[in-house]
Amino acid sequence: MTQTSIPFLFMRGGSSRGPYMNRADLPEDLSQLGDVLMALVGSGHPLNIDGIGGGNAVTTKVAMLSRSDDDWADIDYFFAQVSVEDRLVDFKPTCGNIMTAVGPAALEMGLIEPKGDITDVNIRAVNTDARVVARIQTPHNIVCYDGDVAIDGVPGTAAPVELNFMDVAGSKTGALLPTGSARDIFDGIEVTCMDVAMPMCIARASDFGLTGHETREELDANRDFFAHMEPIRIQAGEKMGMGDCTSSVTPKFGLLAPHPETGHIVTRYFMPWDTHPTMAVTGSQCLASCALTPGTIADGMMTIPVERPARITLHHPMGEMDVIVDFEMQGDSFIHKSAGLIRTARKLAAGEAFIPASIWSR
Repeated sequence: MTQTSIPFLFMRGGSSRGPYMNRADLPEDLSQLGDVLMALVGSGHPLNIDGIGGGNAVTTKVAMLSRSDDDWADIDYFFAQVSVEDRLVDFKPTCGNIMTAVGPAALEMGLIEPKGDITDVNIRAVNTDARVVARIQTPHNIVCYDGDVAIDGVPGTAAPVELNFMDVAGSKTGALLPTGSARDIFDGIEVTCMDVAMPMCIARASDFGLTGHETREELDANRDFFAHMEPIRIQAGEKMGMGDCTSSVTPKFGLLAPHPETGHIVTRYFMPWDTHPTMAVTGSQCLASCALTPGTIADGMMTIPVERPARITLHHPMGEMDVIVDFEMQGDSFIHKSAGLIRTARKLAAGEAFIPASIWSR
C-alpha cells in the first residue's frame, strides 16, 4: 500500500472551510499528526496543489472531533491551523468559524445524537479549553443546512447556527488584559493586549498611517505594514506570557478605526501574516470587547450602546459581523460574561482523503 486513507467530512464553517475528522482516525503524537495534516492539506505550495487545501489560511484549517469525557461537554474539538506555504502546523489557537460546523459534523459522524428539531451541542475547544454551546437546526432529527440566514463573505443563505461562547475572557492567558495594562507601547505603537476567545494585539489603524477601510488586497500588498506589525506582535506575545511567538499564529493582530454609528466600529484582522478576508469568530469577540472596555486603544472610537447585552457591529473587508456581548461594569472594570454570534455551515463533501504511506501508515 503506497497511500493511507483517512475518512473525512469537508465542511464550510462560517467563512472558513476544511476537513473535519474523527480524532481516533489520526496519530496521537503531535509531531506525526502535524506531518499528516501538512500532507493532507498540501502545505508547502501556494496553491496546495498536492492536497485539499485552498491556498489561503481560511481554507487550510482542520477540525478533529471526539466524544468528550468532560462532565459539561458533549464534543471535544481539537483545531489545527496549517500554513499554506511554510510547512508549519499551529495547535495553539482555536477557530470560531470552523467551530460553526463542529456541531453539524459531530451529528453527521454519529458522535452525538440529534435531540428533536433543535439540538444543543456543548463543545469544548481542546486548544484553549473554551466552552461553547452550539444550537443546530435538526428538524425530524436530521441536520438542516437550508435556511434564510446570510453572512457577509459567504454567498447565498443557509440555516442559522447559534454560538454562545462561555467564560472566554482570559481563556488562553488567564486574564482579560494579560499584560496587566489596558495599553502598552511596542516600537512606538500603542496597543491593547487582550484575551477574549483569542489572545490579540490590537492597535489603531491611524497609528500605522492607515484609514482602517483598506481592502484585503491593499493591506496584503502593503509589506511595510507587515514588517512594522510583526515585531510588535512578537513583543506583545512575550509580554502576554505566551513565550516566543515567532512561529505561532497567536497572538493575532487587529486594527480598529472609528465608525459614526452607535455600536459600530471598523475592524481589520490578520492571521497574522496576511489579512483575513472577513473576520474570525474568535477575533470578533476580542475586538468587540476591546471596543467596549474603558482605557483601551479603542476608548472614544465608538459610541457604546446602552443595552445589555450589547450588539456590536464590526465592519470588515467584505461587510459586517454582529457580536452580542454580555458584560457589566464594576467601577471602571469591564467584566466579560459571554459572547454570542449567528453563523452558518454547510456539508460540502464526504469520503476519504489520502496521504503517502511513507508519512504515516497507521
